[in-house]
Amino acid sequence: MKLPVFTLCALASTSLLTFADVTVSTLFSDHMVIQRDIAAPVWGQASPGEEVSVRLGGGIATKATTDAKGNWSLKIPAQKANASGQELEIRGKNTVAFKDVLVGDVWVCSGQSNMEWTLGGCNAPDDIKAADFPWLRRIKFNHVSLLKPSMQVPSGGWEACTPQTAGNFTAVGFYFAKRIQKEIGVPIGLLDDNWGGCRIEPWIPTAGFEMEPSLAPMLADLKKRDEASASLPDNAPGDGGQPSTMYNGMLHCVVPFGIKGALWYQGESNGGEGDEYAAKMRALVGGWRKIWNQGDFPFYYVQLANFEKITEDPAGGDGWARHRMAQLQSLSIPNTGMAVIIDVGEGPDIHPKNKFDVGERLAAWALHDTFGKKDVVPSGPLFKEMKIDGNKAEISFNHLGGGLMVGKKEGREPTKADASGKLQRFAIAGEDKKWVWADAVITGDTVVVSSPEVPKPVAVRYAFSMHPAGCNLYNKAGLPASPFRTDNW
Repeated sequence: MKLPVFTLCALASTSLLTFADVTVSTLFSDHMVIQRDIAAPVWGQASPGEEVSVRLGGGIATKATTDAKGNWSLKIPAQKANASGQELEIRGKNTVAFKDVLVGDVWVCSGQSNMEWTLGGCNAPDDIKAADFPWLRRIKFNHVSLLKPSMQVPSGGWEACTPQTAGNFTAVGFYFAKRIQKEIGVPIGLLDDNWGGCRIEPWIPTAGFEMEPSLAPMLADLKKRDEASASLPDNAPGDGGQPSTMYNGMLHCVVPFGIKGALWYQGESNGGEGDEYAAKMRALVGGWRKIWNQGDFPFYYVQLANFEKITEDPAGGDGWARHRMAQLQSLSIPNTGMAVIIDVGEGPDIHPKNKFDVGERLAAWALHDTFGKKDVVPSGPLFKEMKIDGNKAEISFNHLGGGLMVGKKEGREPTKADASGKLQRFAIAGEDKKWVWADAVITGDTVVVSSPEVPKPVAVRYAFSMHPAGCNLYNKAGLPASPFRTDNW
């Protein structure tokens, strides 16, 4: 059938209008949170050469012109925190508007299943019922691994925290945000961007591998893969275990977005590693910071919990013991903090349900280091140095938190001082490198370690095993000491 001339014209006009429509990254939606106090990036597409303007609320419009491919990006002026919903308007030849947009702090919540673990899986019905927090928002990312970096956002948009939605929030992120919001009083957005069972390598961008000489073989393989996949479609799927594939599919699309910092809970899938995991952490943090180009933003992470069967060998070193040392070593990366959770594990369950203490301990780091609340103790005792005095080893610590104590922790209840308790899980060795369980006593701000079987001690280990049940050194702020070792045997 031959169409009338006016119908053909109408179809042509519709086609042109569709081509001309300004669009914005699907990271932007109703109920979103924009990072405060920075010039916040906004980006999208329109016709080549088209002028695009973006305005938040009653602010001044910021303008940009698209490039030859129709891409545009700009930064809206820095905004103060604002808990009143505003409209974000993007205007070109058409107008796109998002409602109920808040301004506050945005945190990336990444890692594997213990970060993805939802509030609904934590046996915390009362917390869900009370979760009417309109200032707390999140955007959940679907699992996508790609061979090439993609700007397509695998998500259905932002949602506010209510008793109806809270059960699906990352539990660690929820408890972290709840504590921060209580102390700081600004809206918080969570980028719920994680994948159960993942290793660390898929989250590291190429730029991160380039920073770490010890990972050169992995970088070489990555570059060979990139060359081999150059002719493949941009959305070519990658193996989720390969380097950079999760970064490509789930994080690259976020990188221009303004953030306050990152939370990281991962390591179980790399649990057999030691120093090599520390190198990968340096690559991860350094790579993210380089690509984000927002300076050394805060990066707070979780040391692995006690897990599996209790082990009684004083030498330890089994399972995740060396991995935890690599996580402790990663504190040398600037502007990082580590939540120690060696007291919240549940034996055979790799997913501790107590995510409350995990979020609280991450929040303590942020409150102290990021927000300057120096009255908040950020950490339990962290090994500082060892001095040998005759047949005794004297251990000193950072983060004394009002003093050292023998503590007892039960569930989510605050840690209590155990006045009649004795320190457990300290081992000592002499030059023969034979480890025995030690007597350990708190003396002032130190722990004095000894054994009649070791007259000339040279090294001490604490909680250095997969499941060091009974380890009970805390500071008076109620935070546990990290496992440590003074040797490198």
